[in-house]
Amino acid sequence: MKTPAYHLATHRSWAVPSAAMSIVVVAATAAGPGFGLLPLYAAGPALAAARGTTVTVLSMAAVAAGLCLFSATMDGNLGQTRLLIALGGNAVVTAAACYVSRVRCRAEQDLVDVREVAEVVQDVLVPPLPSQDGPIRLTGSYLSATKAARVGGDLYQAVHVTDGVRIMVADVQGKGLDALHTATLVLNAFRDAARGPHSLEEVPAHIEEALGSRTEGDRFVTGIIAEVHHDGTVDLLNCGHPAPLVRRADGTLELAHPAEPAPPLGLTGLREFGDLDAAAPVATHLVLAPGERMLFYTDGLSEARDPEGEFYPVLDRAQGPLGHPEPDLALEQLRADVEIHTGSGGDDDSALLLLHLEGVA
Repeated sequence: MKTPAYHLATHRSWAVPSAAMSIVVVAATAAGPGFGLLPLYAAGPALAAARGTTVTVLSMAAVAAGLCLFSATMDGNLGQTRLLIALGGNAVVTAAACYVSRVRCRAEQDLVDVREVAEVVQDVLVPPLPSQDGPIRLTGSYLSATKAARVGGDLYQAVHVTDGVRIMVADVQGKGLDALHTATLVLNAFRDAARGPHSLEEVPAHIEEALGSRTEGDRFVTGIIAEVHHDGTVDLLNCGHPAPLVRRADGTLELAHPAEPAPPLGLTGLREFGDLDAAAPVATHLVLAPGERMLFYTDGLSEARDPEGEFYPVLDRAQGPLGHPEPDLALEQLRADVEIHTGSGGDDDSALLLLHLEGVA
């Protein structure tokens, strides 16, 4: 449902124009009738256009006209040319301010509509995670590089399977609507394959097939596909993506590098050439103990640069933030540390998914 335009005007839309006209009243009283300050009352409706609706502008115009008449009466200038000029000027300024206010309100309404659409798209690309699956706890965080936007080219998803969850964290090459279209294809293909009878090793091929049949073949996606079991065993398939970060029970960090490197999804055709002929992703196996964590992330984290161009040192700086007992606060502290490193919070989309093993079933 659309938000009415007048809801966009805040309760302070009256404050600035009222203060401006009050200042004119004080100045006119102090200066006396000879200074001709009556036209300055038009500042009220003019300023009202900045934050108020046309109703606010007209209300301020009525107040301004009343103040003009009151001041003229008190100064003995009622019926003089200067009063008529002030009232005429107030009318012209009011008409222009109403136009400006109407255009502004329409633009603000358009922005609200765009944000509502972005929220819907975000729910598709980065939907709420299943927060708990037995001892497995998942917490996500998404940050778009475009401050006014809610979505970008990064995505994550998790689905329940027997005795655990399957997870995907990915980064779509490119930006804009084409990247969003590709991301939707990837997510739908992952959901279908992850929930179906496919083995973990078959999931990337299912995604590759979707990309090959429904895109022009010039899009690729880096990603991690994982299967996490309630007993803490983890199988990882890495398709050209940054390695997940594992925080062990003693606080040490390690990167879960793939057993064998594999190219991003969408580049199946390249395997016909050279060494890529056997480059299908091979599962990496590891085990998490109770209390241990695994951070999946996109390159918006690992490639966040400081003013000197240095990447964010994940292994060196993430230990402290990821040690917070509450996963959501751990991700907040990690975001804050990245902002300290970069001075601005980074210039790329960033998706984080933190897996915490609370116990063993």
